[in-house]
Amino acid sequence: MNILDKIISHKRTEVGNHRFNFTMGQLRDQSSGRPAPPKFADALCAAPIGLIAEVKHKSPSAGVIREPFDPAAIAADYEAAGAQCVSVLMDREFFGGGEEHFQAVRDQINLPMLYKEFVVDPWQVWHAKKLGASAVLLIAAAMPETLLAGLMTEIRLAGLEVLFEVHNEEELETALKLDAPLIGINNRNLKTFETSLETTLRLLPKVGKDIRVISESGIRTREDVERLRDAGTAGILVGEQLLRQPDLRAAVRDLMGT
Repeated sequence: MNILDKIISHKRTEVGNHRFNFTMGQLRDQSSGRPAPPKFADALCAAPIGLIAEVKHKSPSAGVIREPFDPAAIAADYEAAGAQCVSVLMDREFFGGGEEHFQAVRDQINLPMLYKEFVVDPWQVWHAKKLGASAVLLIAAAMPETLLAGLMTEIRLAGLEVLFEVHNEEELETALKLDAPLIGINNRNLKTFETSLETTLRLLPKVGKDIRVISESGIRTREDVERLRDAGTAGILVGEQLLRQPDLRAAVRDLMGT
């Protein structure tokens, strides 16, 4: 069993427990009065290349990334430095995230936020809505196409946007078949955990011009950003590279050339 399979297995158990304590109907009721969240894809496209800056405490491959870890302060620095959107890790077991991190960031900033989670159940969609997310991540490698299609329908019903993440040609075909308007190309090989920007550059020409593409993982320098921008990428998602720097505002401005 690889790490993604372990995470998905744990997530199904975790969501089952959440459903027992707090029903999806209750989530819908609590989210019904929320104002419409800021537009995620539109915010990214307001810049020559948009930045989704990530709030992440740790990962299975990198261990603890930042200490001390203050999600609200991190997000405030991202916003002040000009990031277009913020992603917050929801998984606690493997990534050290959680609802309290998302809520602290939502209370701190006005930017669109990505519910960065291993979504396996509609319950999580309405949880994202309740917390004030603008977009929800769906990972093609996490489940069959039929389940992904159902979750996309649920996300749209909730009035949220989808960031559909792919790693290879087969998964990209699924994204295109499901008419995903915002596709994230993850440069990390799920088997080796190695990263290469060539993954984005190889898959990008296969995507229609009316679909926005976000490059994820392995983006470390301004030259990387410029290369992806010139190739036609609408945005990038960066976490660890920024979070390991002592001055987050300077790190964002240096990476983005602003």
